[in-house]
This record gives sequence, structure tokens and C-alpha cells, in this order.
Amino acid sequence: TMAYHRYHGLQTRIVRIFTTYGPRMRMEDGRVLPAFFTQAIRGQELTVFGDGSPTRSFCYVDDLVEGIVRLLNSDYAMPVNLGNPQEITVLDFASEIIGLVGNPLAKVGFRPLPVDDPKQRKPDIGLATQLLGWKPQFDRSEGLRMTYEYFKKIVSVP
Repeated sequence: TMAYHRYHGLQTRIVRIFTTYGPRMRMEDGRVLPAFFTQAIRGQELTVFGDGSPTRSFCYVDDLVEGIVRLLNSDYAMPVNLGNPQEITVLDFASEIIGLVGNPLAKVGFRPLPVDDPKQRKPDIGLATQLLGWKPQFDRSEGLRMTYEYFKKIVSVP
């Protein structure tokens, strides 16, 4: 993208998108949030790898779209990180999902940590804040509640 911008003078924008969530996610896409919601709704073990201490951050889709629109309306052609820097451990996130869903059969199940699993996923959004005046507006509990409303309609319970 940057080469096209430099060599051909094309208007380009580069967004580095970090973990995003919201209604209409595919439940089988392999990401932690749809997996946790599906498992909790079905009363299954939520699969946590390792001891659950690695951290993740989750950006609600409406916040991401707002950041992309702001970047598109700017003249900035270099990469910009868009995501939510608020971290939570995977174990705490699983507990948060279990609490939201309220299925008494749902619990955490631990599996071995994959070798390549990062300990932390947290975007540095300083440039997006400075350049675009952007930062996430939805707090995680609000976004999760709206996402849960979607998942409870589509997840079948065996």
C-alpha cells in the first residue's frame, strides 16, 4: 500500500486493526470471543489456554468504524493502529462472559498454552488519538451485552 502511494501518487490509508468484536460475528471463526459466548450459552467449558494470565484487548465494532472513517477523511498515509488499549486477562474475560451469560453449567477449562501464543495484545493508539482525535467510546461491558444479545439468538443449545 505504501509503495502504491509513493510510486503512483494514489490516495491510500493503512489501518492496523486489533481485535474487534460485535454483533454478526461468526461463531465458528476461531476467535476467543465467539468461542467463549458459544461455549457459555451451551453450558460448556470455556477453553482457556495456559493459566489464563495473557492479556487481550477488545474494540467494539462501532468504535473501529468511527476510527476508519476518521482516517479515510484525513490526509495521513502511514499506518495507524485502531483498537482498544484496555487490557483484560483471558481468565478474567472468560469469567466476565460466564457472568454475563448466566448459565450455571458454564465453567472455565484449561488447556496447554500454544508455543506461539503472545502474552499481551494491546495496541498503542497514541497516533490515532493525536492525529484523528479518536479513542474507543464503548466500554467492554456495554459492547459485550450488545454482542451477547446477538449470540443468544444464533447459538443452538444441544
